[in-house]
Amino acid sequence: MTTEPLLKIDVRKVLTRAQLSGLPQSAVRLLELSQDPKNGPNEFAAPIEADPGLAGQVLRFVNSSYFGFAREISSVKLAISLVGVRTIKNFALWSAVFSLVPNPRCGPFDLKSLWQDSLRRGLFARAVAKCFGVKEAEEAFSAGLLQDMAVPVLAKELSEVYAKLLAAREQGSVRLSALEQQAFGWTHAQAGGILARQWNLPDDFAVMIENHLASEAVSPRFRRDPRLAAVAMSALLPSVVDPVWHEAAKLEALYDQIRPARTPSLAKLLAQVDQEFAGFAPIMKIALPAKSLCDWHAEMAAAAS
Repeated sequence: MTTEPLLKIDVRKVLTRAQLSGLPQSAVRLLELSQDPKNGPNEFAAPIEADPGLAGQVLRFVNSSYFGFAREISSVKLAISLVGVRTIKNFALWSAVFSLVPNPRCGPFDLKSLWQDSLRRGLFARAVAKCFGVKEAEEAFSAGLLQDMAVPVLAKELSEVYAKLLAAREQGSVRLSALEQQAFGWTHAQAGGILARQWNLPDDFAVMIENHLASEAVSPRFRRDPRLAAVAMSALLPSVVDPVWHEAAKLEALYDQIRPARTPSLAKLLAQVDQEFAGFAPIMKIALPAKSLCDWHAEMAAAAS
């Protein structure tokens, strides 16, 4: 039996009212180029070089400790050749979305914490996708990264309601999505899928974003596309604002159930994500969380024993 939502609010009308700007032309052009597999570094370098701000970000990204190249890379074309078209395209996409998402200053909402959570989720989704043998693991990274991009938009447009919802999930024992479903009959995952399509992002992104709350990560559909499972599993990571990791056991069980043989344990995968976060975060000016994922996992293991 379905429960009637408490509030009759049309999510599409809310997102339309938000009047978000479109993606920068450079990001749109990169997405267009990515539709043709024949396009390579020369074609992708042109729109990046035409946008000095983006070019600077790309070079800082490629020269970061995240990649660890022995010499400085000063050419956008060379940067693309070294790390790949897909990686640069997704980095540019993330940078563009970062610039569009508002800071709603709504109740306990903290945009900095959201970006910390998002980066962790993106890195974890990519690591899991690689364990599953996914060639397009960078797509899982971007979808994991952008899975909660609708939250600040909704918190800005529905500030009074979201202040109450965010306060209700402050201890992390109840998912924000469960509170959204009860209040509206829809969640920020569905809103994120709508935003992705409004920005003409690849449909793969929209599908992964709107399914990131699915708990049936071992369903046949998810087995057909392990990226869906990787992004959904990343949503089970703890938020930096929560005192307890309530979904730790659920993630551990899911990961152990579907990971291929001879892949890292969850503990090793979390350590890898912590290390990658430390290398990646300075590029986007994101602070290191007070507690690492390894610390979270150790606490969970100690409590279980």
